[in-house]
Amino acid sequence: MKTLDDFNFYDKTILVRADLNSEVDKGKLVFSERIKESAQTIFEIKRRGGKVIVMAHQGRKGEDDFTNLKQHAAYLNYYGKIKFVDDVVGKKAVDNIRKMKIGEVILLDNIRSIDEEFKPEKGKNNILIKTLVPLVDIYINDAFSVSHRKQTSIISFPKYIPSGIGRLFEKEIKALKKIDVKNTLFILGGAKPEDNLKLIRERNILTCGTFCHLTLIAKGFLLGAQNEYLKKEFNNYNEMVDEIKKNLDGVSTPVDFAVDYSNKRFEIELEKFPNEYRIYDIGSLTVSQYSSEIKKAKTIFFKGPSGMYTDKRFRFGTYKILQAISRSKAYSIIAGGHSNEALKACRISKNKFDYVSLSGGALISYLAGEKLPGLEALKE
Repeated sequence: MKTLDDFNFYDKTILVRADLNSEVDKGKLVFSERIKESAQTIFEIKRRGGKVIVMAHQGRKGEDDFTNLKQHAAYLNYYGKIKFVDDVVGKKAVDNIRKMKIGEVILLDNIRSIDEEFKPEKGKNNILIKTLVPLVDIYINDAFSVSHRKQTSIISFPKYIPSGIGRLFEKEIKALKKIDVKNTLFILGGAKPEDNLKLIRERNILTCGTFCHLTLIAKGFLLGAQNEYLKKEFNNYNEMVDEIKKNLDGVSTPVDFAVDYSNKRFEIELEKFPNEYRIYDIGSLTVSQYSSEIKKAKTIFFKGPSGMYTDKRFRFGTYKILQAISRSKAYSIIAGGHSNEALKACRISKNKFDYVSLSGGALISYLAGEKLPGLEALKE
């Protein structure tokens, strides 16, 4: 795969697929590391005389975090001048691209507002390809975090124009190549258990978050109110539990949990479940056991907080696990957007880990040995 070092960008029009997807709180975009990291590739190409068109997404249609990218442009302006164009493939977008001068940068609107982003099978007849390919000289994918998805902006452009990867994509690949999956301690938590299922066949896993609740259920434990919550929250609850049941060797689960009792953190051992309490964090005994395993590990991969770290009462588990990793001698990777936010909440420096990744699902897919469509497209 080609990197930025392999291209001459001077007076060329460059289409950069970035991942600017960030949290949205009551309509307001929350600044994220993704925006900061994406700026490196965008403004390097600008400095090298390119005309840069940035393409990105925010949320999904029908969800609360689906917004235009005007606020993203405002944040990117901290790093260099960028113009927001509230269009993707219409006359306004085309006119702005044609008028671009050397060193100018524009950000097109949310790529997911175009239905054909999800129809790459249309090939040359796809509106994104038909409109943008004639206007662009080089395509750069700097969105490793969505390269596990078969979407037009990820897999189609490399078929028609010279292509390569950006600095963030390059960093992710370099870090992942250092991981020996068979000798890695995986600490898997967070609120997206579907991603973690791909690594369930690995031998050494410490489960946290929603994933550990499902794993305990797969082992035959009843969690009461937490069981009922999970059934309502996940349409594929039964399928996930069945999949976990097939791969329980080497999978460790918590021995105690923290619940909300009279608005205070209260820890309950596993043997006292089922009960009427929702689970919000792992308990102190579990933290102690997991910390012992962390000390022995040579390579550690952490994805997903152990509990509701946004609530100070239930930040303890996430803080202690991250602290133990930061103090270990192991090669460590922290992965996923929520893991990044947890580091900030826990006030633990990113410098204490070998690599902190902004990717979640794509990174898991890569480690599970799956071929990433975005990566394969760039190899062709």
